[in-house]
Amino acid sequence: MASQGKVGYPSDVSDEEWGFVLPYLLLSREDSAHREHDLRAVFNGVRYISRTGNQWRFMPTIILRGLQFFSRCSAG
Repeated sequence: MASQGKVGYPSDVSDEEWGFVLPYLLLSREDSAHREHDLRAVFNGVRYISRTGNQWRFMPTIILRGLQFFSRCSAG
């Protein structure tokens, strides 16, 4: 569930699941842009959204704090 000592969410992929899906995610064109974010973290984010439906009560607190900060900054 968690990788590299980080605390994960129940929707995160296990190492076994990651080993299965990674080869398919690495299929990309040679001229595609380089990745800026960890592929496993992005995949975990997609799984999180698909499992929870992105309901507010399931949003991680760090995202909620970021949204609050953004709304305060953009309001002014």
